[in-house]
Amino acid sequence: MNYNRRSKNITEGVARAPNRSMYYALGYQSEDFVKPMVGVANGHSTITPCNSGLQRLADAAVIGLKEAGANPQIFGTPTISDGMAMGTEGMKYSLVSREVISDCVETCVGGQWMDGVLVIGGCDKNMPGGLMGMLRANVPAIYVYGGTILPGKYKGQDLNIVSVFEAVGQFSAGKMNEEDFCQIERRAIPGSGSCGGMYTANTMSSAFEALGISLPYSSTMANVEEEIVANTKECARVLVEAIKMDLKPRDIVTKKAIENAVAVIMATGGSTNAVLHFLAIAHAAEVEWTIDDFERVRQRTPVLCDLKPSGQYLAIDLHHAGGIPQVMKVLLNAGALHGDCITITGKTVAEVLADVPDVPRADQKVIRNHDNPIYAQGHLAILKGNLSPEGCVAKITGLKVPVMTGPARVFEDEQSALAAIMANKIVAGDVMVLRYLGPKGGPGMPEMLAPTGALIGQGLGESVGLITDGRFSGGTWGMVVGHVAPEAYAGGTIALVQEGDSITIDSHKLLLQLNVSDEEIARRRAAWTAPAPRYTRGVLAKFAKNASSASEGAVLDKF
Repeated sequence: MNYNRRSKNITEGVARAPNRSMYYALGYQSEDFVKPMVGVANGHSTITPCNSGLQRLADAAVIGLKEAGANPQIFGTPTISDGMAMGTEGMKYSLVSREVISDCVETCVGGQWMDGVLVIGGCDKNMPGGLMGMLRANVPAIYVYGGTILPGKYKGQDLNIVSVFEAVGQFSAGKMNEEDFCQIERRAIPGSGSCGGMYTANTMSSAFEALGISLPYSSTMANVEEEIVANTKECARVLVEAIKMDLKPRDIVTKKAIENAVAVIMATGGSTNAVLHFLAIAHAAEVEWTIDDFERVRQRTPVLCDLKPSGQYLAIDLHHAGGIPQVMKVLLNAGALHGDCITITGKTVAEVLADVPDVPRADQKVIRNHDNPIYAQGHLAILKGNLSPEGCVAKITGLKVPVMTGPARVFEDEQSALAAIMANKIVAGDVMVLRYLGPKGGPGMPEMLAPTGALIGQGLGESVGLITDGRFSGGTWGMVVGHVAPEAYAGGTIALVQEGDSITIDSHKLLLQLNVSDEEIARRRAAWTAPAPRYTRGVLAKFAKNASSASEGAVLDKF
């Protein structure tokens, strides 16, 4: 059977001879033109450990596609390391890279008229960017996650990237000596793979497995282990079968499948960034999904996994404990998953999970059963109020009392906020306001791991609030509220907060409130003017001009 869209035209007449000539130059034979041509979007890069181990997976994908009777076509996608860019001007390019990656996938698949695509990525934005491109192109597709990192070790303790950011706060507060600080810095990242907790990369990989766009158990494998190479070859085989079935991403990424993914995000204690990215993914899939849907799923989904940043264990521990299939089976048995959703294997979720034990193994402590959760409800709460009428995201796990009212400490950028923390000018009870850091104002909605990590390190994580129209790293925890919308640059109420104003964060009431009269807020708004754009040319200027609100995923094509 001929699965190749291009070959139907190539074999129709001499007009297609120039097309064939270019393929002959690549080593093709005449019989190759009846095989499916499958793109391999290779995110390999020596920019970051997250992506430095991807080339062998791309090589495995090529072998697997050829063995399955397809012609692989490799093309590259870029990456930005959030961990390396954190706290610098470079962090503004992180979310932008999500859009660039999705454009790369869509452009190559569409421009080369590919029959399918296998996307390989590691760092945070690789995954939503890759899937958004897959959904736009909408040819049969599968996502291959590059794998998590193994933990670093020092003095008998497991280390990861967040250990370094928290060590900064501990060292500045006099709670850590210089030798320990330097050793943690050197030992936290032992090799290739994405940051090891349930941070953004592992959150998105887990969610993709729950969506059914990745294979079972693939989301928590370690990059340096051999099983991930075998998984990649199997992904290639499964993709070729999906091409034969004409099973496309939009057949898989439905509203019910997104509900499954969000339930797994809640159950595993995943990153706040998942809210932003799944709004964008739903937009690319043309699925009706709003920020309020996250709250709906949160209220019926318990936290089942004891994972960092607010818990004890890393993604590799989750893998050894039974992985995402075990989490999904617990949720399925409790009626918290849609078992009839189709997956890239052609099987339903229920069929894929049929042989997974009903109850997590007794010899592990990472995954709990549904009747013994860590928290009765999910950890990513959607707050609203006069400070964020479109909604914002609070990460409430690990907090004894997720409610506080305190005086505003206002900062126009991340660097001045971090300097105030390091100079011990922030005290218990303060509510830090970091603004003009949204999609348009940042631009690019940078993450705030440096200040939040410093607060944790100084022991202020539960006693100081921090709200921002920017984002948080998946490694962040504490009394933090991000994605405040409308953002300051768009004239949101967060732009009108003044030093010393009373602010309430109440996760029980789902409230973010500026305790100032409506009349005073109106007076301030009448006097407010938007600042000049920080960039007027290039990719950051284009992002700032076109980005939608964070409450809509900060996408560039919401026209």
